[in-house]
Amino acid sequence: EWVLQVQGTVQRRPPGSENPAMATGTVEVIPHAATILNSSLTPPFYITDDVEVDESLRLRYRYLDLRRPKMYRNLVLRHKVVKYIRDFLDAREFLEIETPILIKSTPEGARDFLVPSRMQKGSFYALPQSPQQLKQLLMVSGVERYFQIARCFRDEDLRADRQPEFTQLDLEMSFADEEDILQLTEELYTGLVESLTPEKTLVKPFPRLTYDEAMERYGSDKPDLRFGMEMADATDLALETEFRVFHSVIQAGGIVKGFAVKGQGHYTGSNMRELEQAAKDAGAAGLSHLRLGQASSIEALEEEAVQLSPGLRMPVEWSRRMAQRVGAGPGDLILLMAGPAKQANLWLSAMRTYMGERLGLGDPNAMTFAFITEFPLFEWDEEHQRWHSSHHPFTSPATGEEDLLDGEDLSRIKSKAYDLVCNGAELASGSIRIHRRELQEKIFTILGYPKEEIVARFGHILEAFEYGAPPHGGIAPGIDRLVAMLAGSSSIREVIAFPKTQTGADLLFGSPAPVAPDQLRELGLGLLE
Repeated sequence: EWVLQVQGTVQRRPPGSENPAMATGTVEVIPHAATILNSSLTPPFYITDDVEVDESLRLRYRYLDLRRPKMYRNLVLRHKVVKYIRDFLDAREFLEIETPILIKSTPEGARDFLVPSRMQKGSFYALPQSPQQLKQLLMVSGVERYFQIARCFRDEDLRADRQPEFTQLDLEMSFADEEDILQLTEELYTGLVESLTPEKTLVKPFPRLTYDEAMERYGSDKPDLRFGMEMADATDLALETEFRVFHSVIQAGGIVKGFAVKGQGHYTGSNMRELEQAAKDAGAAGLSHLRLGQASSIEALEEEAVQLSPGLRMPVEWSRRMAQRVGAGPGDLILLMAGPAKQANLWLSAMRTYMGERLGLGDPNAMTFAFITEFPLFEWDEEHQRWHSSHHPFTSPATGEEDLLDGEDLSRIKSKAYDLVCNGAELASGSIRIHRRELQEKIFTILGYPKEEIVARFGHILEAFEYGAPPHGGIAPGIDRLVAMLAGSSSIREVIAFPKTQTGADLLFGSPAPVAPDQLRELGLGLLE
């Protein structure tokens, strides 16, 4: 890794000595003089794609890790993605406008990162979780089409696809309806994928599912559509059994639901124990199954060709009806779960993902996009006994459902919110926004904010709505996650130049770190033991 300056004659390499892996692999330099510009310590790991290196060591020496060809390719891809987005939106008369990083703390679903003010002791800025209110204020100001490659900050628990600071495309349009935004988003993603990663395959137009459809068929609002295994409710068939687990769950208001796994009816007892453990790892109490043997058709399936979970002692005619319910055929495996509807969907979705990965059903070159629409406007928080916004409090109720805000069952109210999902991950989230003060105040009241707090936290945007705010909406695609998917990486840390660890630590700079007592005193702060 020494840095040398070499002077010499460039000539073509002898036949047979070419190196196609190098851009200069067909030529060589016959040196006349060489100068050492800088020496190098022995690197802590081999700088090559062929050697696996512990991620913590890579992050500690990130400047060396970024020399690896794969990491450099990821940075180039990220640059091209952002450039494509800018060119695409500029051609459609969007204005790129920067919004402040130091703003006011307002609730948007996660904890804020707070920045103390030296000039106004006891007061704090917050780093934006998103430019949500700022872009809405731009719509009020007369900017009809806005975008920004925005830095966002959320103090939340981290996962492989989360960072405390991340980058998103922030996009907003005045006088636009949901269809306008979905069409624009589909055009953007289609062109981007086809231009930058032509080896990827797409399904066009993007499928659309309502939230209820997605939960019913896949148990998830971000289903991986690269494979089937659609779910079906089998509560009525479960009631015909004498299986006490099914009956106790159903009597408590729960459901029994399942799906078919094609061609896996040959699974052994050992295989089934592995699946049962996977179900428990997902949080479920258990997993029931039917293993179907071979036959010319489901109707021809014989008693001895069916193996049921312990406790399921049912005639073959019941197994045939269960197979028809979930779309199974001879030689297939049927997986069933029982529980409250929300949990059963969650567990089954985890099992569906597990089986897809176990069987290698997800083509890594397939980009299976889908729009999920008509999300609930509210979700009930059982722990705190209050309503929360499913997306955020600025999301508009669905057309014709405003009157339901005065009712008791707010869970039935749909919203004008939508997500773009791909291969089991959420890539973008957006909505048509509220643009009238009285409706926005009503939403805040339902969410439990006292009137004084509404004015203190949101008075600026409520006042702006009284000055002719136009109807508007937008969407916010995540850049990090998109680039990771295009690069074939399971972690967004692979496509960020200087990422944090899963605990939020920067191993290169050693942050977060203590600060000097004098710095705290200047801010009027002190540390409590």
